Amino acid sequence: MGQALCVCSRGTVSLGGARYLLLQRLAEGGFSYVDLVEGLRDGRFYALKRILCHDKEDRQAALREVEMHNLFQHPNILRLEAHCMVEKGAKHEAWLLLPYVKGGTLWSEVEALREKGTFMPEQRILLILRGICSGLQAIHGKGYAHRDLKPTNVLLDEDDQPILMDLGSMNRARMEVTNSREAMAVQDWAAQRCTISYRAPELFTVPSQCIIDERTDIWVLSRLAPPALLHDDSEPPGAAQHRGHPTAAGGAAGYAGRPGHHEYLSVAHHRPRLCRAALGLLPLGAAPEGISVPQGELLHAGGVLESDFAVWGCAVWWFVP
Repeated sequence: MGQALCVCSRGTVSLGGARYLLLQRLAEGGFSYVDLVEGLRDGRFYALKRILCHDKEDRQAALREVEMHNLFQHPNILRLEAHCMVEKGAKHEAWLLLPYVKGGTLWSEVEALREKGTFMPEQRILLILRGICSGLQAIHGKGYAHRDLKPTNVLLDEDDQPILMDLGSMNRARMEVTNSREAMAVQDWAAQRCTISYRAPELFTVPSQCIIDERTDIWVLSRLAPPALLHDDSEPPGAAQHRGHPTAAGGAAGYAGRPGHHEYLSVAHHRPRLCRAALGLLPLGAAPEGISVPQGELLHAGGVLESDFAVWGCAVWWFVP
């Protein structure tokens, strides 16, 4: 279950024989909060995430998050240093010790740039996208999907390397739905675990006969680089017909559809340089017709996304100024 943890005195905790000094609150949500701590032995900074567990189901969910962390040793996925379950009366808390990433989140970086009246350059966007796709490739390669990818769940280290975090919503990538009861269960789960403004369209109204797969993550890529970053406030092709969808609450960046293949091909031919660059970073198995990409440049996600023009176009659109 993890290493023993105890609160030794006010402002310090002990985890696995090492003591940590509590410094400040970094973030707080409805069911968890994160503190900045310093290792008294090694002098390194860490983020201590505490997940409130009200019942057995919450405890199982927290331990599953630990399990997901332990699956990966990848530079673009946040690693887990240590963990434990702490009893607090009738309730429990899951404590996860994580590396502290000084650069903050992608969201905080975008907001800081906006306050300065500046924007993120193309090349930086593409480099960040490369890292995000690399992390997703590792997750998809093990048969899982992140399911809650969003700017606040992407950290940027001092070298601008993106790191995917908050693995609590991860589950098996492919979920086969065979009846209305299963469809409602998936829909209810998504309502609880997937942020509404970054939730893939197929998770809002789940059909009684369908397969939910890795494309829920790929769709979110279309929302991680809003048009403001490129001095562009345009919408993706076909967005107007989807404005009534719940995910459209955020305005132009609330695009919730996957328009026809021909629209994406026209975008690709208008900006072949950027399209080729972005395509070489996406976890897809094949390029749309008419786009030349050198062999070996494409990341691959188990074959599920081969020749999927719609998903490709969704992800590449924001990178076309």
